[in-house]
Order: sequence, then structure tokens, then C-alpha cells
Amino acid sequence: MSLIRIIGAGRAGTSLARALRTVGHDVDGPLGREADAASAAAGADVLVLAVPDDELAHLAAAVDPDPRCVVAHLSGSLGLDVLAPHPRRASLHPLVPLPNAHVGARRLLEGVTLAVAGDPVARELGESLGARLVVVADEDRASYHAAACVAANHVVALLGQVERVAATVGLPVDAFLGLTRAALDDVAALGPRAAITGPASRGDWATIARHLEALDPAERAGYGAGVALALELASGPAVSPAVAAPPPVSAADAPR
Repeated sequence: MSLIRIIGAGRAGTSLARALRTVGHDVDGPLGREADAASAAAGADVLVLAVPDDELAHLAAAVDPDPRCVVAHLSGSLGLDVLAPHPRRASLHPLVPLPNAHVGARRLLEGVTLAVAGDPVARELGESLGARLVVVADEDRASYHAAACVAANHVVALLGQVERVAATVGLPVDAFLGLTRAALDDVAALGPRAAITGPASRGDWATIARHLEALDPAERAGYGAGVALALELASGPAVSPAVAAPPPVSAADAPR
């Protein structure tokens, strides 16, 4: 392919542009919102629409179709129908956070998992980046993207809670990140169920009650949700119904 044009100068568009240039592609852009959308496909082999999900359909409809040009998006949750009326459509969604162009481009070149769909050009681009390619059907995109959000966004949000609770005893979040990294390593090596530890996994309600008593009331719902998820993961045929009882969500409800 001779020319890849990118519309969208946010973190995803700038990261992808830098990564594609690094592996030798001719990239035009990323272009900002002031770009002439109608003519964006003209002269390009691939047009990547790197804009938020709620802007994709409107932008795609504003681009004059070119039968030579593959129009692609980077959305994890949307299928190919959002790119109507373009005859050649594709999608590429990297399973990695792209916080800025420098870090994002580096991560895109480190063998990241990339979900591809549609025109074979998506696979070609992914292979040129050295990505691990997976295929996700349009009807499965919402579930796939939900898993992606839990894997990244929710983990970061949980560490935000770690930061708040740790601050009450004078410790920084950094003090706990070794614990987090070790837990992730265990998941990679053993799988989530074998890696789960802690009071919820062993039915230690007295410890959970002490936690809830110590926490600021504003933190208890989040903690309770984590207990429920840990219990669901640890529970199974080998776990007795008594241990699998619903966890308390407030200090008042916790067994003494």
C-alpha cells in the first residue's frame, strides 16, 4: 500500500501514525478536525478514522466513497456497519493503552494484541507492526470491548482506590504496585482462578469485617464489589455453599 491517511489527531491517531512510519509506511497525518472530510479518501489506499465512537458514523458518512480506498476505524466496540457507505471497510483495535504518541507508538511495536476485521488490509497493517492478531466478529464486539475496559480502565480505577485508602495510613500507591505486578504475573502463569488469594477466596469474613469497619464509608461499595468478584472467581464445585455465601457490603452487615 502506498499511502495511509489518518483523520484524528488524538492519542490513538498520533500513536498509530508514528508506529506506521517507523515500519516504513507512507502516512499522511494525522489530520485534525479541520480536514476536508469529503475528499479524505481520494488518493489514499487506506483511510483510518481515529475519532471517538460517537463521531464515527457521522465522519464516515461525510467522506466521499472511493472504491480503491479501504476505510478503517480503531474502535473496539463498533463493527463495520458504522463505516457505511464505503465498499471496503476494516477495523483495527489495539489491546493496549495509548497515553501519548511516544509511548503509544512504542507499545504498538512491541507485539501487542490487535483485533482486526474486514478487508485483508487490516491484517496486513497488523502484521507490519508485528502484532498478535485476533479476529472478533461484529456481534461480539461489545462483549470484547467490555472485557478490554475491565482489563485496563477498571484496573486503573481500582488502583485509584488503593491510592486513596493507602493515603489514610501515610503510604503512596507505589508501595503496593509490586503486589499488583506479582498478582498479574501469577495470572499470566497460572490463570485467574489459581492466582486468587486473600480473605474472600478463603471465606475469612472476620477479616473482611475489619476492613469494612476501617474503610471510609465512601470506599465500602467498591471494596464490596471486589469481594464479590473474588468470591465468584474462587467459588466452584470444590467450594462449599457456606463459603460461597454472598459477601457483606457494609460494616454493619458483616458477621462478627
